[in-house]
Amino acid sequence: MKGWPGEPEMEYNVIKSEDAVQGAAGKPIENVIFDFGNVLVRWDPQAVMLPRYSQELTDRFLDNDVSGFYDASDEMDVGGRAVEAVAAVRQKYGEPWAGMLDYYFKNFEDSLVGPVEGMRVLVDDLKAAGVGVWGLSNWATELFPPAKKFYPILSDLDDAVVSGYVKLRKPHRDIFEFALKRFDIPADTAVFIDDKAMNIVGANSAGIRGVRFNDSGKLRALLRRSGVDIPGIQS
Repeated sequence: MKGWPGEPEMEYNVIKSEDAVQGAAGKPIENVIFDFGNVLVRWDPQAVMLPRYSQELTDRFLDNDVSGFYDASDEMDVGGRAVEAVAAVRQKYGEPWAGMLDYYFKNFEDSLVGPVEGMRVLVDDLKAAGVGVWGLSNWATELFPPAKKFYPILSDLDDAVVSGYVKLRKPHRDIFEFALKRFDIPADTAVFIDDKAMNIVGANSAGIRGVRFNDSGKLRALLRRSGVDIPGIQS
């Protein structure tokens, strides 16, 4: 099974306000909270693996049932260490998966394949409009420094919560509540942007509206339709 286990079906570029967040539907958006991977920065683990491993072997490595790759990533995201993750994979799944995971961690910066098109300008436009811009991302402490080094947008936000440093992880409600308290913002003023449906469900459980992301232009249009005073795309 490729991808994170438990990912539900959910449409893109629609504001989801279910369960605890129903009362926030239609309220002004004063704060936008961004995930990092594949929202602000493109992350592609294949880009690390293919220079050394075949497509077939890479596909198997990225199948959680075969290698435990995503389970290992989850453990890293709550403060685990790479050496421990590799040892756990070696014990449960054996080789070549443990060796491949070690290679992936040591070459992680190659998985960051560029900025997500249009998002730097969108963040700047939101800031110019007086909207709070924040970050909330699952990311291991050992792997986050190259992201900050190569992608200034991650430091240009008003503030950010990174899971590995606080030892909490999306989609669990507690990290969203932690972020709201740290940012000192009410849940019903915010919308959370993430590429994974499970994390939108988690945001909703904490009273935060959410949008499953796959396109900066569509997100811009959605925010404008929701009353956020930012420029549209001219035609």
